[in-house]
Amino acid sequence: MKLEQIKNNIGDVRREITRARRMRSDLSEPEVILWSRLKLLRARGFHFRRQAPFRGYFLDFVCNTRRIVIEVDGAQHGVDTQAEHDAVRDAVLQKHGFRTLRFWASDVRQDADWVMDQIIATLEAAPSTRPSAGTEPEADLPTLTASRSVPPH
Repeated sequence: MKLEQIKNNIGDVRREITRARRMRSDLSEPEVILWSRLKLLRARGFHFRRQAPFRGYFLDFVCNTRRIVIEVDGAQHGVDTQAEHDAVRDAVLQKHGFRTLRFWASDVRQDADWVMDQIIATLEAAPSTRPSAGTEPEADLPTLTASRSVPPH
């Protein structure tokens, strides 16, 4: 890789980090609600990052050790063009071993307990990608899923 390409890549990464930091300070109300609950899962061994850059996308929330992405979708995600974009994004994430859970923002506002129950069940069922001493990492990758409230794409 040439020096100029390396400099461009570093510049791209810095821009992504700057944008992610800005997005973290501008969370929507449902994202704030969910983030406050996801942080409590650290005591159970599940660490989440918010607005994490990944392959040109910004993931609302991601638990890297369980390869789980959580997206909070507003009404715009029901529009065909956005739904198509979401499907492509989910396929990219799946290709890299991530399972995506999508929840409507209204579900987070109105039934956050149900949303958390779905997230916790998925986390507990997902294999950890952090190998224990003397064991091999899981070969099977998680599959793509969605919440009950997201219409099919």
